[in-house]
Amino acid sequence: MRIEISSAQPLEYATPALVIGCFEDEQDRLHQACDSALGGLLGRLAQSREFTGKKGSTRLLHTLGRLPAERLVLVGLGKKKDLSAERLRQGAGNAVAALRGARVASFGSALHLAAPLYDAIDNATIGMLLGSYSFEQYKTKEKEERFGFDTMTVLLSPDQEAAGRQALERAQIIGDGVMLARDLVSHPGNVVTPAYLAQAARELAERNALDCRVYELGELEQMGMNALVGVGKGAAIPPRLIVLQYHGGKGRPVALIGKGITFDSGGISIKPGAGMEAMKTDMAGSAAVLGTLEAAVRLKLPVNLVGIIPTAENMPDGNAFKPGDVLTSCSGTTIEITNTDAEGRLILCDALHFARKQFKPAAMVDLATLTGACVVALGHEASGLMGNDQRLVDALRRAGEETGERVWPLPLWDEYGEVMKSDIADLKNAGSRDGGAISAGWFLKQFVGETRWAHLDIAGTAWNDKARPYGPKGATGVGVRLLVEFLQAR
Repeated sequence: MRIEISSAQPLEYATPALVIGCFEDEQDRLHQACDSALGGLLGRLAQSREFTGKKGSTRLLHTLGRLPAERLVLVGLGKKKDLSAERLRQGAGNAVAALRGARVASFGSALHLAAPLYDAIDNATIGMLLGSYSFEQYKTKEKEERFGFDTMTVLLSPDQEAAGRQALERAQIIGDGVMLARDLVSHPGNVVTPAYLAQAARELAERNALDCRVYELGELEQMGMNALVGVGKGAAIPPRLIVLQYHGGKGRPVALIGKGITFDSGGISIKPGAGMEAMKTDMAGSAAVLGTLEAAVRLKLPVNLVGIIPTAENMPDGNAFKPGDVLTSCSGTTIEITNTDAEGRLILCDALHFARKQFKPAAMVDLATLTGACVVALGHEASGLMGNDQRLVDALRRAGEETGERVWPLPLWDEYGEVMKSDIADLKNAGSRDGGAISAGWFLKQFVGETRWAHLDIAGTAWNDKARPYGPKGATGVGVRLLVEFLQAR
């Protein structure tokens, strides 16, 4: 969707649809002016309780020539005192859903005018951009019947224009990063393979002048990355380690590590067939890292970043690793395999050790669709957050609150590691089902040394089973906005 700017007054702007915000308990000047132009219609709708401005509600009206705009889209924002950036983003997403339902491809937005928030333009635009997303690349029938948005025109007063242009550019860049991540997760597993992810990283590096290095199988074996290699042994397409570097500031870099299992069958410990098609999403952590780098570079964030993606397919065949095997990780730590479906922590442990030894980062953050146990604990409303540094955990939690990509801290007490002790090796890769998200995090902690580190388990937040206000059904791109906010706050 293309974004344009107009300095026209909302009541004078000719457009197929005009989006405005409405509160339950107060009508601003634009709301009152629209009501007057429509002969008191908005007041009558409120009186009859057909549209009251309740949070989450929308109403599309035809103006019948009483306004230059052909339609008016009323967006409920709830009580004015409860307005927040997240509520505004959700309202923007709801507006786009109403426009999609009416098949209105171009529209004007004055939604930000209702919100006395310094970043209203930014958040309203983000909500509309992300709410407009759809993934239909593999649909071949009835192409002419499909709907797509064309242009959103944001109405800015002359005194808003300079700051507004910056906000819109930032929103567009972040939106592009999220949509890159969504696209990668949405593609099927026969398209997005370790080789595809490596090529996507190379293309990202080329268009943004980043350093990119892809370590192939032979190099991984020489480096002693036996945990990563072990996971990928059963697949036709070999594993890889992707490393991207952005030099935007001074000092030690922040390392972002994303789990890149492009399909997870469970390996020899094979998953049940029902729902296994969703395991194409097991590389959502890697997609978030790529999307974050795309946004960070274009925003010119004054930080040094390293993006590291260990990627493999977890498949069963005669070469696949087996329960009972012992793998020697890159760090030298030996790991007894008790469940080949606990593969994400294996590829991450090699990547974390590599990151801290190779780049000596100021901080490391890994993102992974790591455990079903995290979904049991937190559902689909928050990602699990664990770490060894409280300041880092707090910074990520603040970023989650700012962006609406909420996280919730879980403990990493040593007692949770008891179930990960092996009788024949240093560790085993899976323990009890109880506290499974935490014991998986504890396992990763053994490979970070003294480096400040945080782990985000996005198993419950990387995919929507049903549409949300600015997150259509499917891939969410979770982690991109959170990490950009976290990096900007640094």
